Formats: sequence, structure tokens, C-alpha cells
Amino acid sequence: MSGAVSGGDVSKGAVSKGAVSKGTTPAGAHGEREAAAWVRGMFGRVAHRYDFLNHLLSFNVDRYWRAYTVRRVRHIAERPGARALDLCCGTGDLALALERRSRNVVLGSDFCHPMLVSARGKVEQRHARVALFESDALHLPVRDGSLDLVTVAFGFRNLANYEEGLAEMRRVLRPGGMAAILEFSQPPNALFRAVNNLYCRRILPWIGGLVSGAPDAYAYLPESVRKFPAAPELAEAMRRAGFEEVSYDYLTGGAVALHLGVAHGAPSGPVQPAFPIV
Repeated sequence: MSGAVSGGDVSKGAVSKGAVSKGTTPAGAHGEREAAAWVRGMFGRVAHRYDFLNHLLSFNVDRYWRAYTVRRVRHIAERPGARALDLCCGTGDLALALERRSRNVVLGSDFCHPMLVSARGKVEQRHARVALFESDALHLPVRDGSLDLVTVAFGFRNLANYEEGLAEMRRVLRPGGMAAILEFSQPPNALFRAVNNLYCRRILPWIGGLVSGAPDAYAYLPESVRKFPAAPELAEAMRRAGFEEVSYDYLTGGAVALHLGVAHGAPSGPVQPAFPIV
């Protein structure tokens, strides 16, 4: 079932009291540096089958999720002169979808080189206005307050530090800019959650491991989703990072959630020096 259910404006709704975990914790990784290295290596191993498995394992619903995200941010992307960056862009599907709506070049960044190679092939094949660069999402080589839109689809969950990731997104956005985080979530309905968990923890890892040849990658996926903050908790973390007008929509019964937040005023904290890509 494909559909969107609004989670409401968190600035006006109840806030979950659960603490947001620091970042992803792959099995055997000790500390943020090892976690990041494991994630980078894992995506490098599955890059050659990544798109095929995304479509197969989601029954092609992943295309709808990205299309819905683009619709929700198009009022930003379509602004004259708007600058958009897709973080953890992987093989480039969301960056390419944004480019079709934007009047300008869309930026895409990822810290996994094989994924960027796949993305570059698509960009060149379609003659798309997408500029790709290799970078860690926690340390972007982008000027403070230089972007109008920052998106991330199914990559935020893999960051070694969620609070630093949100702070970095906030840092690079100019006043009035928007952050959009499309990520797996826990369905609020108990029955559907049980069915979804059965699929994600039993069936998905088996198929993904068999097709990709990297069973550890698809065993990691359901575990990373299980440990990831619930939608209300992520929304509250965005507010703490300085985002306003924070809201989220549940998609496909809550298996996925799209979080949106607007940057108003200057980001708090010291200015971080960065190489001026934009």
C-alpha cells in the first residue's frame, strides 16, 4: 500500500521523550571512524547491484518515495537560482529526479567512490545538470548558508553521528532553506509493523544477500532500521539542531517517513571553515 499520512507539525504536537541514538552501529565497529569505514566499504561492495535490489526489494515503491519527496520540495527546487544538494546521493536517483524539477545544476555528494561512479554514468547518459563530488556528509566542503535545499534519501540512517549530520545540514542552508530526510521508519500500526518487520528481518536479507553476494550488507539494513530513531524522535532532533516548521509524513503505512525542516536565521554555534565549492 502506497500513501502518505502526515505526522503533523512537531512544533505544535507532542514530542517523544526517547533519546536519539548517536549514529549507526554496524556489528564489530567500535567508534564513529570504524562505523563510517564499514558503511563505506559495504556500499562499495553492493554498488554494482544497488539499483536493481532497491527496485526488487521495495517492489518498485522506492520510485514513488523519491517522486513524493521531489513533489514536497519542488517549491524550493523550482526557485530561480536555487541551489540544491543531495547528500549520500548513492547512484544518483534522487539528484536526477530533483534536476528534472530544478532550473539550475543540482549537486550530489557521497563518500563511497563506487556509488559515485555509478551515479556519474547515469548523469552522463542523460546529459543531466548534476555535479557530483566525493565527501563525508559530516564534513561538507560547502560554504555556510550557501544552499536552498539539502536532501538525503536512505542515507541519513547510515551516518556515524546523527546530531552532527543535522548540524552540518543546518550549517550549509541559507535562511528559508529546507532540509528533507527520506528514511526507513517503524510503522505506527502494530499489525503492519509486525508484517513489515518479518519481511525486513527475514526475507529481505536472504534475497539481498543472495543477489548482491554481500549478505552482511543486507543483514545490516534491518538492524540499522531497528536502531534508528522513530519519526517523532528524529523530528525533535531536527528542532534541537535549529530547524523550524518541522513535520513528517509517513509513507507506505509508515515503513518510510519523510521529514522536512526549514532553516530560519543564522545557524547556532561557531562558523566552520570550508572549501567553497558553492
